[in-house]
Amino acid sequence: MARPDAVRRVKSYSAATGYVYQYYFFEVRPARRGFTTGNEYIYMVSADRKSVFPICIFVSSKAVQEWSTAAGRPLSGTEEYAAAKMRLFQAFDEIEDLAARPPDLIVDVSSLTALLKKLDI
Repeated sequence: MARPDAVRRVKSYSAATGYVYQYYFFEVRPARRGFTTGNEYIYMVSADRKSVFPICIFVSSKAVQEWSTAAGRPLSGTEEYAAAKMRLFQAFDEIEDLAARPPDLIVDVSSLTALLKKLDI
């Protein structure tokens, strides 16, 4: 988990929607969506360099377990983080105005496999 006083690297992403987002990783924490447990990756994002809003990506532990079983090895924490970040980029590219209503993004079984395939994992 990130420390609140930690220095953060602000990065930029030029989205297919035409926006250039600035973002930084804020923290990861255990979370629950209904009856599903997992990890929630929180990124702080800006579309205008003036205001910042959180975007949460929930990575289901069921998805991680099923991927691990199919792959024959456990998914590392770094690989899980990479899948969450790829889901963030996907949202940047697909959702026109993220700042108006930040989505709650979920990485489930099918999307985890697709996201990791983009990374050759």
